[in-house]
Amino acid sequence: MYFLVSLLLGYMFGCIHGSQLVGKYKKIDIKKSGVKNAGASNTTILLGWKYGILVGMIDIFKGTLAVLLMLYILDGNGITGDTQILFIYVTAFGVIIGHNYPITMKFSGGKGTASLVGILLAIDWKIAIIGIGILLIFTLTTDYLVIGVFMMYISFLVTTFYFFGLEPTMIVVLLSVISILKHIENYKRIINKEEKKLSSMFQK
Repeated sequence: MYFLVSLLLGYMFGCIHGSQLVGKYKKIDIKKSGVKNAGASNTTILLGWKYGILVGMIDIFKGTLAVLLMLYILDGNGITGDTQILFIYVTAFGVIIGHNYPITMKFSGGKGTASLVGILLAIDWKIAIIGIGILLIFTLTTDYLVIGVFMMYISFLVTTFYFFGLEPTMIVVLLSVISILKHIENYKRIINKEEKKLSSMFQK
């Protein structure tokens, strides 16, 4: 029962899309414009950094709130330790799936980067600092967000295994595979030197 609750709660929060909310306000379909991604980076390309940050904040904190709410439910029912951690990771999985494949957008959403940041903040501050630090370092040094995202998932894998063991790590493996598949076009554009650089996004 808790597995199902964790998954559904995460999915429902994941379906709350910042780009969809901002897109309706600005009367633009962000998913079908720019680089055709329903996330903060594409919103920045299309509408400027202020709206990009707004979308990012919505997508970040829905991940944080989902995990904190599930923690509250589990604590209230006396579920702690490794079992609690596993259900938290199931919630995290649900958030990313909801963001990437939301029923509110005909199962075609974003790529889950901002939501993962919010999830890290709620799971463990040490994992969050390491993951976000690596995201920033590799994004700024390469000028490609997708490289930073890839390295953040690698750090999430390593730190999850170090702090929590194998079972939660297997969930991160699934999330990492989903992220790689979602970013295939970005990798191709980097190879072809067509990918938008981070610096160019903030020129608007």
